Amino acid sequence: MRLRDVLFSQGFGTRRHCDALILSGEVRIAGQVCDDPGEAVDTQGLVFNLEGQDWPFHAKALVMLHKPAGYECSQKPSAWPSVMTLLPGPLRTRGVQAVGRLDQDTTGLLLLTDDGALIHRLTSPKKHVPKVYEALTADPVTPGQVAQLLGGVVLHDDPRPVRAAACEATGERSLRLTLTEGKYHQVKRMVAATGNHVAHLHRSQFGALPLPADLAPGQWRWLAGPQDILGPGGG
Repeated sequence: MRLRDVLFSQGFGTRRHCDALILSGEVRIAGQVCDDPGEAVDTQGLVFNLEGQDWPFHAKALVMLHKPAGYECSQKPSAWPSVMTLLPGPLRTRGVQAVGRLDQDTTGLLLLTDDGALIHRLTSPKKHVPKVYEALTADPVTPGQVAQLLGGVVLHDDPRPVRAAACEATGERSLRLTLTEGKYHQVKRMVAATGNHVAHLHRSQFGALPLPADLAPGQWRWLAGPQDILGPGGG
């Protein structure tokens, strides 16, 4: 791939702008300045340095973000800032999208990618990719409420019972739920159907991928590929 096309594909602007970055000597590969926009570059394992920052080449962008409260997952938010503002410009230029959505007051693991097929793979109810949530509740959690969530509760927009794939009380006022669907406000509505109320919600795992303890709220990190989420052989 030509160097200008590498930068263009990674979200660094128009090809003309990428040419200008290269011609100005801002691009280095393996410590060497690369100032020829037409230079052929092997993208396998490529890490280039642009304006002092290393960028690994990814044919498809896939990152995880520790979403803080107070951000919307929409690219065109209505009342709160978009989670996209927490990402660097090149990722936004590439058009990454959130894989499913977390409410503005929900925190935790959020995946973003520009791979439409992967978004479908991870969000389709038929694929049963589990998501784990930690919920703090307004009232004490009872064994009956846990049993209801496991057995199925009825939401007002669906006559079929919705069940948690797994559910356990983790404290007097806390629950851990595993869901394989992605209905609107699903955890909050399911807990409300048992007579309790979610005071705070946090997603701690998506598929096989847990939220790393060292990824602070507002920080993001590259993922190697779908196998990080789906496990070996799942990508």
